[in-house]
Amino acid sequence: MTKVKELFGLNTSSEGIDWKKTISNQHCPYLDRGCIKTRKSQPEIAIGTCTMTYGREGINPIIICPHRLLEKRQIFTDCLHLLTTHVPGNELHIVSEVQIPGGNVDYFLVSAKNGKVKDFVGIELQTMDTTGTVWPERERFLESVGVDADDEVTSSKSSYGMNWKMTAKTILVQLHHKIQTFEHLNKHLVLVVQDPLLDYMKANFSFSHVEDAKVGDPLHFHSYSLKEKKNDQLGLNLETRLSTDADGMAICLGLQAEAKVELLEIIAKLEAKMSEATLFTL
Repeated sequence: MTKVKELFGLNTSSEGIDWKKTISNQHCPYLDRGCIKTRKSQPEIAIGTCTMTYGREGINPIIICPHRLLEKRQIFTDCLHLLTTHVPGNELHIVSEVQIPGGNVDYFLVSAKNGKVKDFVGIELQTMDTTGTVWPERERFLESVGVDADDEVTSSKSSYGMNWKMTAKTILVQLHHKIQTFEHLNKHLVLVVQDPLLDYMKANFSFSHVEDAKVGDPLHFHSYSLKEKKNDQLGLNLETRLSTDADGMAICLGLQAEAKVELLEIIAKLEAKMSEATLFTL
């Protein structure tokens, strides 16, 4: 059984797919254009691997391409309620790759009126990073369905793994930097992930304080399952919504949260009590 679960958006378990045509077209249904995940040594060849199975049983489909999360643009619809000042009549825009203090944000869902921004939500996508290479698995699958493949590659013993720790830690650190900006602006930032990655975060980082989503929190986690649908293809389903704030994000990483409110209160009390009588000179 192949470990390639989805190739160019199609379930490899499905019957009746013209894989020769699929490989030739190299079309990504989620970007609605050519797949941009190409080989470094052969940039004209798109890899096309959206989802791989992982684990001894080989039954857990793990998304490895962030564009896979763009299915039907449902992830943007699921963020509409966080546009708290959006009103009927405003236009909605999806703007990609915007740089802010703290780094780039993958997408912004924007509410606009007459070309002017009225509200926005930042949306980050994170899927699993892999170690090794999935290319031999891809080529072995193509060989099994009658598509020409590189014999040298199909016989390769090179394998791949899921880089759970680095994937989770990297995105959480990035969120820690970025959420400061969103909280200061009283706006929302959403991290979109697949269930297994959120489960890993909850098991390996301090997430006990991260609770069911509240609109008032600036940082939200939207976690999706990937399940087979009636048409034999796989589909995303929103399963879990959690939220926290900048201090909560620091706690997730085991960092000391900045007690900003308490600090301001102490400073205010100190300044109120300072006078000539309290002046200390050396």
